[in-house]
Amino acid sequence: MSNSVAVIDYGIGNVFSVCNALKQAGCEPNLTRSASDILAADKVILPGVGAFGRAVDALRDLGLDETLRRYAETGRPFLGICIGMQLLMDGSSEFGESTGLGFIPGRVDRIPGTAKDGAPLRVPHISWGEVGPAKFVSEEDWNKTPLANGGENDTFYFVHSFHCTPSDPTHRLASVDYGGNSITAAVKRDNLMGVQFHPERSGPGGLRFLERFINL
Repeated sequence: MSNSVAVIDYGIGNVFSVCNALKQAGCEPNLTRSASDILAADKVILPGVGAFGRAVDALRDLGLDETLRRYAETGRPFLGICIGMQLLMDGSSEFGESTGLGFIPGRVDRIPGTAKDGAPLRVPHISWGEVGPAKFVSEEDWNKTPLANGGENDTFYFVHSFHCTPSDPTHRLASVDYGGNSITAAVKRDNLMGVQFHPERSGPGGLRFLERFINL
């Protein structure tokens, strides 16, 4: 099982924190924006923080949108983290409409600002949350993902104001509760996976998740 992991360096966010966490999880990541390096990797991770529009523009300015599309078509594991997950979708309403990569059909919209009991919620959502399987995910399919943890759900660190709504509900892999609202915590389509939380900031649970991903 190869652990060759390319981390996309496009000037957005916490790439060094992600790389440091990957080292702790057992691999030597390649932080790169080289198309040849990305296409040669066994796994690719697209991290990111901040605004959707700025992130997708940075990818396109570097020509990395097409490189990532070519990589995604190889069937090898691809992981988006936070904004990196949101970029996999068709588009976002953050600061006006922006077009995403379109790898997983769906939208990125603002999380609810009101709890189910009517109480106001803080947005952005900044907290630790327990991540569990979404409605249409079977136990068998869940146990094939890096989120599987021997029947127990790990807690992860979230900081975000927007979340993904896949067009196909079966592409919604995991959810987290926020004020009684079910917020998308992870999406998956074939070899493509995205997580809204930050595994690199999620302590032992985050490292376990990254270790399972790099050993797919």
